[in-house]
Amino acid sequence: MLWYLLYPLRGTTEVPVLAPDHPLRLLFSRYGTWTARHVKTVLPLSGAVIFIFLYLFPFLYTTDVSTITSGVSHLPHHVWTDARPLRDGAVVEPDVVMRSIWVHGSYMGALERPVLLGALELQDEILGPTTDFNPRQPLGAQRVLPDPGDTDLDRQQRDAFHITNGLTDQSWFFHSPLQYWGGAAENIAADADIISTVNARRTQSTTVNTTLRHSIVFSGKRFEERRLVAADALVVTLIHLRDSPVGRQWVRKAEAVTQAGSQHGKWQIIPPDGKSTSSQLYNFQFQPMSWSEWAILTLAYSLTLANLLLRMSKLRAVKSRLGLMVTIFVQIAASILSSFTVCAIVKIDLSRVPHYAYPLVILAISMENTFRLINAVIMTSSTISVSDRIGEAFGVTAHIAVANRVQNSLILYGLSKVTSAGVSAFCTFAAVATLFDFFYLATFFLSVLSVDVRQRELWELEKASLKRAKSSNGELTKQPWIDGINPLRLGETAMSTRIAGTIVLIGFVLIAQAHFTSEGRRQWLDQLFSLSWRASTGTPRSSLLIDINQARSPTSWLRLQDHETAREVIKVIKPRAHSYIARVYDPIIFVLKGSNRTPDTKEPRFLPAVYDFLHHQVPRFIVGLLTMLAALRLFTNHLIKDQLKDGSGSNHPDDEPLLSVRSLRGGHSLDVAMLRASPAGQVVSVGLDRAIQVWDVRSGSRSRVPSNPDVPSENPFPVLGMALDEKSKWLALVSWRKVFLWDTEEQRWAGLWDVDLGGHRPEAVFFVTKAPAMGPTLVLVRRNGMGLEIQIESGEPRDFLICKTPLVWAVSFTEKGNAQQTPPIAILTASRKNCIHLVRQQGKEWKSSEVKLEGDPGAKDIHSLLPISALSMYLIGRSQSVDLVNLHSSTIVHTFRTEMMRPRTLKQISLTRPQQPGLASLTLAYTGADTGDLVIHTYTREADNDTIRTVSPAERRGHNPWKQTTETTKHIANPGSWEALPTGSIVGVRRIQPPPSSTPITPLAPGPGFLRKRTTTSSSSTTTTANSNTNTNTNTNTNSTSETFAQHAQRWEAWVLNLDLNLNLQTNPSPKSPLFETRPLDETDARDADKAGDDNDEMMIMMTAAATATARQHLMISELGPMTRLGTMSVAVAMGDVVKVVSVGHEHFDEHGRGAGSLGLGMGMGDGMVQVVVPMGVGSRRKKVGGASARGGSGGGERLGGGSS
Repeated sequence: MLWYLLYPLRGTTEVPVLAPDHPLRLLFSRYGTWTARHVKTVLPLSGAVIFIFLYLFPFLYTTDVSTITSGVSHLPHHVWTDARPLRDGAVVEPDVVMRSIWVHGSYMGALERPVLLGALELQDEILGPTTDFNPRQPLGAQRVLPDPGDTDLDRQQRDAFHITNGLTDQSWFFHSPLQYWGGAAENIAADADIISTVNARRTQSTTVNTTLRHSIVFSGKRFEERRLVAADALVVTLIHLRDSPVGRQWVRKAEAVTQAGSQHGKWQIIPPDGKSTSSQLYNFQFQPMSWSEWAILTLAYSLTLANLLLRMSKLRAVKSRLGLMVTIFVQIAASILSSFTVCAIVKIDLSRVPHYAYPLVILAISMENTFRLINAVIMTSSTISVSDRIGEAFGVTAHIAVANRVQNSLILYGLSKVTSAGVSAFCTFAAVATLFDFFYLATFFLSVLSVDVRQRELWELEKASLKRAKSSNGELTKQPWIDGINPLRLGETAMSTRIAGTIVLIGFVLIAQAHFTSEGRRQWLDQLFSLSWRASTGTPRSSLLIDINQARSPTSWLRLQDHETAREVIKVIKPRAHSYIARVYDPIIFVLKGSNRTPDTKEPRFLPAVYDFLHHQVPRFIVGLLTMLAALRLFTNHLIKDQLKDGSGSNHPDDEPLLSVRSLRGGHSLDVAMLRASPAGQVVSVGLDRAIQVWDVRSGSRSRVPSNPDVPSENPFPVLGMALDEKSKWLALVSWRKVFLWDTEEQRWAGLWDVDLGGHRPEAVFFVTKAPAMGPTLVLVRRNGMGLEIQIESGEPRDFLICKTPLVWAVSFTEKGNAQQTPPIAILTASRKNCIHLVRQQGKEWKSSEVKLEGDPGAKDIHSLLPISALSMYLIGRSQSVDLVNLHSSTIVHTFRTEMMRPRTLKQISLTRPQQPGLASLTLAYTGADTGDLVIHTYTREADNDTIRTVSPAERRGHNPWKQTTETTKHIANPGSWEALPTGSIVGVRRIQPPPSSTPITPLAPGPGFLRKRTTTSSSSTTTTANSNTNTNTNTNTNSTSETFAQHAQRWEAWVLNLDLNLNLQTNPSPKSPLFETRPLDETDARDADKAGDDNDEMMIMMTAAATATARQHLMISELGPMTRLGTMSVAVAMGDVVKVVSVGHEHFDEHGRGAGSLGLGMGMGDGMVQVVVPMGVGSRRKKVGGASARGGSGGGERLGGGSS
């Protein structure tokens, strides 16, 4: 609501978004990041705070009617209760009249025996004898008034008018603490323990079934351990109807007693004449909720719960939905209980409003900010660490949550000043609860959410939304004008939900105030618009002008009367009503002369139960708190442990560098010449030593594919192409004239087929699965334009025609289809004559059709084809442009202008937003032909919450969504070998250029036999020399050789460019610089072993042994070997006889092989360029950029060089 009020100043009602460099946003972001990194600390501590308030709650509140005023707070019930003074001008006839005398001794000394005996004398003189009071008379007894009328009533006449003998206009009854002793002076004199008697008889009932609670017979009470230990005044109260003769006798006798007391000098009397002429009308109510109120509350809770379920269902969090709902409810319950506890400590009475209403306001306010935070986390980039995702989301939303709390607190403060006492107490409670809600949001919920993200449960959200993209896309494409509008913007909150909490808050306060105002709807509305509720109800006048240091004033005493007393009195005087109006006269106060009215102790600031807790419960509380902390810590460790077992966590700290490197050693003795990888984490390497190794990166194990040059059926060399099926069970090896099939699970040769490649390498080799019940099929695309399909189960090969012209490019991809069916596989090819063919499966056959491009720009230099399945489009790479083509209509939708690019280097990254069709961004990357730089073009929509979507030809007339995109261009000098990852990063390996000021390092000149005579010193010698920082001056040949090797080892580094597109909740975001980090590839194997040990102890032992073996020989590296993508966040690159696995963040391999669309396994010219769409926010990443990273600005023509530019 605040943003609507500020509309005249801001010109918009949108929630403000802080700039990324705003100090407040940076502060909240750092806190959120710290919280996510220290879940093991924050979650137990926030749980400890909840435990503290929860533990205190039962000590400060009670449901026991007999102890409801014994130093504890009133717990709200299901009724409206109040003792409200009416306006002075109210024209209303009172139901009863209340008169009382207050008897004081010394300060807090009313329970002393002389004071009790003196009070009994006064009671008997004013009211008549009350010893063993039993006023019940036989049925039919006559009620006779004395004659004349001012004559005192005898005991029988007085008792005949008692209300137990029938309710009439002359009835009366009274309450007195002296009834604890039966009104007998001898009982008081003989009582050896008056305090025990008072506490033991606090539930004693009178003859009219009203309870003699301490709250109505004493004033100024002091409690210890829920027992009354002192009182400041004895209160004797007469309640009579209008025409009661006992009431007239009370007035007459009080005046007489006052005159006699003044003459004898035993009492100081206020007022001196004994006449209590001042009075005030009070409305005592015990009002159950009406059916209409029940209906309103039920509807409100139902709508709130429905809103919660609806919003959770839109999240589509299959695994985390229930957990997040439980967390939200725990947060709200903790806020409510904490607020109750604080209000009890500071003596705020919350018993006047039904308890059903308290959770509603907090529930409505809390959900708005909670869902804003959840959506913000989902919208953050998945390529950054989990802690940074949490920090970024909290930084974007925290200031809004703070402003919301401040706004509601100010509204509640203003309402508390103009509402009645009961509603004012509710406003205080709500304000405290909203503050606690933010505290628990920033601690408890934030830490639980970070654990939830780490467990990849929110990843299931985006994965499920991706499967439903087709239906959403179908609905939206029917309305072309809605192309730039997103119906569900997770970064924003609809107007109705943004102000729902405030509307519920104000609405309930106004409704509650109606119960505490004067009768009549019109009068209540007048008070509403005049904002004079407090003034209209009036402030009771005090006629006690002499200060006798009363511990509690009569007005305050009346307001403290609990609802149980009101209910009992209502049953007596108006059995079928829920309230009564009483004219309450100021009491006549009797102070025993000689008493010391100076307070001997300071009255406690807090509720007495708080001090009882501190005196008696602290040791037990500390033990419980420590036990709870330990239990929560163990539970948190258990969550993290389970997360690690599931492969979605990490033992590494969040501040570890973004790049991690692992070495796969021992498989080859000569250079690795070919690499292929699968999404499940398997890498196949082929070396010049005629060895084929299958590495399992997850477990660290490897197996060798045996070959025998003497047995043709077991000699796949030379290997021209490879392919792995989606489950990494079948490995196909293509030689000059044969196709070999290796079973990686059973470690045996499983098939052999003859094939004629015409003396050329195959353009593509890949497996497809035509139906779930069928086995995989191997597809091979020859350069001569023919395709070959081999059924693994039947072993039947079948040729099919693709193109009559020799091919230069072939790529396989998964078409966008029905999510419930197996996605169809298709092949795109380009020939030397620049013709494009699309090959699809039709039944058991492959059908090829030539693509006739509409709007062909005329350029014929096609060198690459890249599918974009999310848009049902593909890219055509040319020398200076890239065409975007509709897969179904063969229409060129848009042409991207580029720099001169090297052929066959084009790659692309497509990122989506969860629950939205289309692309969030499209990135084109290639190597420049002139400079050799890596050139990166990123295209995003101008409106950051919109997506780039395909449109039909009819919709496209006059509307091209690609013309509304924003282009950002970046350059990276000396990129080396690089690969585009589908998560939005580009990773590469390059040679480090020596700084100009350094002494040039003379490389070892490779001779004819260089590859086979490149051995140097051992790994241990290298490590020792490198660690010495070249400070050791030695002339030995051994050290010189080691130093040379250390220098050469440092010549290679891995680098990563994180394309952070700032796809968050910002309405007008400031572009964020990409993150660029480098890491030398001279890391010792010991560190690699540490990383491997996180996943497998056996691998750690093996790699540590390899690192410390002095006999281990290395190959010097003159140039990089092949590079291939491994999973979604890693690449494998060959460096001599070693395979380096470079990961960006923490890789999560798909155990079922479904990552990357089950493709990217095909070998040949299309390898590494199969497009994969991964939603923004998928998964969780554990690392962030460390000190080695360097930030560069964004914008066209930016050049990032890292350590080598």
